[in-house]
Amino acid sequence: MKQPDIRSVSDYLLDLQDRICRSLEQLDGGKRFREDRWSRAEGGGGRSRVLEEGALFEKAGINFSHVQGTELPASATAHRPELAGRHYEALGVSLVIHPRNPYVPTSHANVRFFIADKAGAEPVWWFGGGFDLTPYYGFEEDAVHWHRVARQACEAFGDDLYPRLKRWCDDYFYLRHRQEARGIGGLFFDDFNEPDFEGSFAFMRSVGDHYLPAYVPIVERRRDHPWGERERDFQMYRRGRYVEFNLVYDRGTLFGLQSGGRTESILMSLPPIVKWRYDWQPEPGSPEEELYTRFLPRRDWLAGASGP
Repeated sequence: MKQPDIRSVSDYLLDLQDRICRSLEQLDGGKRFREDRWSRAEGGGGRSRVLEEGALFEKAGINFSHVQGTELPASATAHRPELAGRHYEALGVSLVIHPRNPYVPTSHANVRFFIADKAGAEPVWWFGGGFDLTPYYGFEEDAVHWHRVARQACEAFGDDLYPRLKRWCDDYFYLRHRQEARGIGGLFFDDFNEPDFEGSFAFMRSVGDHYLPAYVPIVERRRDHPWGERERDFQMYRRGRYVEFNLVYDRGTLFGLQSGGRTESILMSLPPIVKWRYDWQPEPGSPEEELYTRFLPRRDWLAGASGP
């Protein structure tokens, strides 16, 4: 069996981080990303880039990491007990964007590769990742655009892939303790090695390359939408759901913390300002209620939508 080309994966991920950072800096129009390069005692390291207090982005974090270890943490072996005791390498790019304007949605994306080795056995490897959107105030055209680009990312790899990964995303980014979706979904995949390394690497690249075409047009449409204290207050309340998901359910966060990763890089996904309230309910008929009734419930955003 041909060995996976880890160097090519790393080169792609570093270039992807560069491209996304350049695009976001141009959108923001002023602030630049601060970069921290870090290393890990057990092996590997990464480069974390964070933009804070920009005109458009209140906080944007884009992290590249490439780490090695002698034993996978519990978060990685819970579903794959046969991997226990294997040496591993894990590399990926993960990003979360928290805009200042409440009408611009938060977005998340990551693409990653794992390989686990053991003497005398074939290596076990897989890709994972995806992207999802978390609006505070929903717009039908934004949701349709986001999912249309997600479908385009999958089209060359089989007709069944987008609906399968869309369902997986809806299932994954769900706060079970709230019985509530985090946002409007997108794509999510893990343990992906279909049909071989070249094919699955090509799919991972397609997902990574489609993130900016999915997100940038939405940002450009909403960035100048007027907003006030009411919208800002709701945005900070809804950001609490983001924190709850990332600290309770997110596999990447759990893997990073359990494997002794760099805490500042792992928690860069958290928003800068958040509010929690006791038993808050949106006003009936309000735009805030519409988020819960029209946008967060699971639905097929492309049903009946025109265009490619």
